[in-house]
Amino acid sequence: MATLLYRIGRFSFRHSWQIIVGWFLILAAVLGGGLALNGTFSESFSIPGTESQQTLDKLAAVFPAVAGSSAQVVFQVPDGQSVNDASDTAAITAVTDAITKVPHVSSVITPFSQYAGDAISKDGTIAYATVQFDGPTSTIEAATIDAVQATKSELGSSGIRVEFGGEVFQKNTVGVSPSEGLGVLFAAVVLFVTFGSLLAAGLPLLSAIIGVGISIGAVVASSALITVSSTAPLLAVMIGLAVGIDYALFILSRHRTQLAHGLDAEESAAQSVATAGSAVVFAGTTVIIALLGLLVVGIPFLSVMGVAAAFAVFVSVSIAMTLLPAIMGVAKYRLRPKKGSRVERRALAGALHESEAQAAAQAPDARSAPEGIPAPAGTRASSATPAAPGRGGAQRPKRAATSLGGRWVALVMKAPIVFIVAVVGLVGVASIPAFSLDLNLPTSGQQPTDTTNRQAYDLLAKGFGPGYNGPLIVAADITQSTDIAGILTKIGDELKTVPGVSFVGQGVPDSTLDTAIFRVIPTTAPDSPETKTLVHDLRALNPKITADLGTPIAVTGQTAVAVDISNLLTQALLPFGVLVVGLSIVLLAMVFRSIAVPIKAAVGFLFSVGASFGVSVAVFQWGWLSNLLNISATGPLLSFLPILLMAILFGLAMDYEVFLVSGMREEYVKTRDARRAVRVGFVNGARVVTAAALIMFFVFFAFVPEGTGAIKQIALALAVGVFVDAFLVRMTLVPAVMTLLGDTAWSLPKGLARLLPNVDVEGEGLREHIAATAWASGHLDDAVTAEALVIAGVGLPVDLALDEGALLVITGDTASRRLLGAALAGRLSPESGGLQVLGRCLPSEAGAISRLVTLVDLSSARPDVDTTVGAALRERLSIARSWYRPWVSPDDIDTRVEAVNRALAAVPGEPRLGETTALGELSPLAAALVLTAAGMADGSALLVLDTGDAGAGSIDAAVFVRAVSTLVPAATTLVLGLPAAPAGLASGALGRSVTVLELSHPAGLVPARPEGTLR
Repeated sequence: MATLLYRIGRFSFRHSWQIIVGWFLILAAVLGGGLALNGTFSESFSIPGTESQQTLDKLAAVFPAVAGSSAQVVFQVPDGQSVNDASDTAAITAVTDAITKVPHVSSVITPFSQYAGDAISKDGTIAYATVQFDGPTSTIEAATIDAVQATKSELGSSGIRVEFGGEVFQKNTVGVSPSEGLGVLFAAVVLFVTFGSLLAAGLPLLSAIIGVGISIGAVVASSALITVSSTAPLLAVMIGLAVGIDYALFILSRHRTQLAHGLDAEESAAQSVATAGSAVVFAGTTVIIALLGLLVVGIPFLSVMGVAAAFAVFVSVSIAMTLLPAIMGVAKYRLRPKKGSRVERRALAGALHESEAQAAAQAPDARSAPEGIPAPAGTRASSATPAAPGRGGAQRPKRAATSLGGRWVALVMKAPIVFIVAVVGLVGVASIPAFSLDLNLPTSGQQPTDTTNRQAYDLLAKGFGPGYNGPLIVAADITQSTDIAGILTKIGDELKTVPGVSFVGQGVPDSTLDTAIFRVIPTTAPDSPETKTLVHDLRALNPKITADLGTPIAVTGQTAVAVDISNLLTQALLPFGVLVVGLSIVLLAMVFRSIAVPIKAAVGFLFSVGASFGVSVAVFQWGWLSNLLNISATGPLLSFLPILLMAILFGLAMDYEVFLVSGMREEYVKTRDARRAVRVGFVNGARVVTAAALIMFFVFFAFVPEGTGAIKQIALALAVGVFVDAFLVRMTLVPAVMTLLGDTAWSLPKGLARLLPNVDVEGEGLREHIAATAWASGHLDDAVTAEALVIAGVGLPVDLALDEGALLVITGDTASRRLLGAALAGRLSPESGGLQVLGRCLPSEAGAISRLVTLVDLSSARPDVDTTVGAALRERLSIARSWYRPWVSPDDIDTRVEAVNRALAAVPGEPRLGETTALGELSPLAAALVLTAAGMADGSALLVLDTGDAGAGSIDAAVFVRAVSTLVPAATTLVLGLPAAPAGLASGALGRSVTVLELSHPAGLVPARPEGTLR
């Protein structure tokens, strides 16, 4: 991956303006599309498959009058008056009559209707009317809502207060308050302190804002096609800002450090994207996977939120990989730290650490590494870090004063057990409130106090009780009933016996007498635990009522839907947590080749989640610091908060873990000194991780004071989680635990080492690629160059150089020839040595080489002997062609058949073949030439052929070689494997230079270990 990112970074640097313009065009197109589609947001929560949703769907068919969205219009008369007073009754009736005339209002039940039930409070000061719309909330247009609210003008000077409550009146607009701007301002301050440059500080902000703009545009556009919660775009903004700034920070910090070391700007940009960018891609991928994991929960609104946040992360990663190096290409050396600045001194101090590490790695008493750690790099220096100057060279850079991070890690390493106990104690205390965790969907009671929806909620609770804000609907199937009135009376009486029921309305049958509904008012608020119990108890009546009356019942309504969603999310929390923790262990084991490091990281992640849950419960359920944080009401946490928090915090935690611990592992690989690895790795990564964590904390926390109920909870939980994870877990607990573990931290069982793929996030493979590319650049005149090339099974090192269009004849046993041929074709990685093929080096560019080189086994014979030559060539050509033009013209076949005939013409006794000649009729030479012609269909610049054990068969080997050489174009380099070298080969006779490589082996040795020599 690092090599691919290296190429992307270099390409973006070289094509700066094209990349920059391209991203701005994408921004304009996506934002413009979102505004043009003019989508709307909705807080309509549903969950397919639950009893409440299935009942709602049924009611939509048999009871369309109650299937649409409903609202309450709440009236409060002045003190000393009653809604039953003639003047007040007339004023309220005028309002309800006006609402009836509003389009899309299907019915209005006034407080004075015989169907209203107890719609007037006992003291007569508060009353409410029920408004029924003809469709769900997502279909109610803003004009309809405004028209309903405008009817308050009918009250005139009566002094009656009117508020509008219900889902349709919830504030679903998306806006950014000044507090979010303060979060960005704090992030800018942290960036300036980190980089010491306004230009450098502005780049992460610019890239993050562009990413957020694209994400917002995509979410707004999606809202015109699907139901999107108003929380989704704000979540995308919050996540996009945080990760966008952090990901750019990681890469830009590496770039500026390398510029301070004197590295070329283009090379530094490419290496920064490849090294720091690898960790960014890894961290971003983990966040995206975790967020997309929300799809498996099966809740539509949560799936949309997960996809929106995942898209924001994807855009942030893409911008960091392409737009950021493009901007580096425009800025070039202006991003280099100023001479003599503290930023430069820190960077050069890192170079001293590097040189000391190399000296330690070469020390004779260096300890051996445990299983899973590669051998020391020896004297090989990283291309990104110049050798430290010694005597007689350039002046040694002035050592920077010990940083705060250095002093902190030294203190932690002196008493690791004390810090472990302290962190566990602090996190444990913070997590205690989490045991009182209560989950539910947001209600109108959590809306801002200045909204009409919240004020209607408070008036209903004041006049009638909290349960009137969350009525339940009990639907009864009366298709088998003959005495409908009697049955409905008995069902109503049964419902009234359930504890927690405040009021049961009269049963109302539909027009076809199939279904009846009851309006059940709880005694408690819709988000209280007692209401959840009531829903469960009402459903528990179904078996008894079905058995006694033959009328099954089901409980639904928005409150029941919220209870079902909360129950489902609570059940999914543990499996999702196990999935996330298990995924973190596997991913980190792949990255660090260790089992202790990922287990430690997973435990630390659970600590962060526990503390975040605990603080959220204390603030939002218990009311701690509620006034300071502008929290208007306490209540349960969002039912989807735990899963959403775990998904997002998981990726962020892995981000910090990778950036901090990867430096420790890199240092340990060089020195085998576990304590030094902890110290140096921490110092090198602490400043960037601190800046990243502070930026995320400020960005998240900025959404708390002025955010809506849902985003406020998410923002505070993430802010606390990031703070605890970065500063308590990663920067305190991690070095303490790593110090105690010592060398054990870097051990990996042999079985796991073989099973787990090696994910190179430190760029070790990139350094090898850069070194190999530098070596290959000196041999670009050769089609193939090998120096001290060692291939498993081929024996001693091979050295060779082939010009373009040359012929290499490899002789020796079949296994050795084919192993070497596979290496030349990019199908097999050599053990060591240098190998470049067509300007590409192995093993880092094996994929590109395999696409440029064709490998053909001439000893293989097709079983379908009746197939014609033309059909065989046509099949191979169609496979080699692009997918959009797979057809093969007759001229293509004729050209290749004629080329084979020209090669056969020089061989006495070989007849001409035609397009209709069957493969079974071909001579061995003709069959080999047809296979060669088929292999040439790829148009490869290098063709590797092998004859197997039979060689050229009964044909003279020299004749065979001459025929093959005649068939293959002169510009194509040809490699041909034969059991023995043919006599009489001459470059002049073949029209191309000839090299013979003998893979011989001494008598008595196994043929798989021959010696390779050139002749």
